Amino acid sequence: MIPYLKPLQELFKANTNAENARAMRAYMKDHFEFFGIKSTERRQLQEQFLAGHGLPTPFDPAVFRALWKADQREFQMFGLDLLRKQAKKAQEKDLGLIEELIITKSWWDTVDGLSSWVCGPYFLKFPNKVRPVTDAWAISENMWLRRASILFQLGYKEKTDVQILTDHIKSNLDSKEFFINKAIGWALREYGKTDPEFVRSYVKRMQPQLHPLSVREALKNL
Repeated sequence: MIPYLKPLQELFKANTNAENARAMRAYMKDHFEFFGIKSTERRQLQEQFLAGHGLPTPFDPAVFRALWKADQREFQMFGLDLLRKQAKKAQEKDLGLIEELIITKSWWDTVDGLSSWVCGPYFLKFPNKVRPVTDAWAISENMWLRRASILFQLGYKEKTDVQILTDHIKSNLDSKEFFINKAIGWALREYGKTDPEFVRSYVKRMQPQLHPLSVREALKNL
């Protein structure tokens, strides 16, 4: 662990809860280890750490690679919270690190946060990157990049580029992956809060090609 993060590591260790850790591992299908610190307590510990040691340089590769290399999932959750705080300070060059984090220790918890909280603001700030990057993600062999290409506009509301959204859905219509089909439905459901008529019409027109899970998720609140 790099020196900056060692005090946080000690805080997390001192607050280990073995019973919670077992439950958390089970919930995450045994993909990750945990200290067993629930999110509210973890954030309190993080604020205690940041009060004494300050925020790192935005998008510092050494910090985020160390957080993603650490065994316990709480470190990646802290990394997500940091990135969310610093998202608007991203520079164009930081895309490489963002993509690296998406494909490292990937699961829905980190990928969804990176997609909406980090990629979302990044692509609003650097619109020249949207098409070349997210179009490539939409057809990537990496499922999590494909999920990110569908979800990065979750918070865009009226700023949503519907053509990009539907293009990326189209690129993944034949997917059998649960996480892709769930993402398609989620993205449509979220945009349905802004333009419900479009989503109803789109789902009706595309229903023969959409996975039933995507249809259910898209129409859940309509």
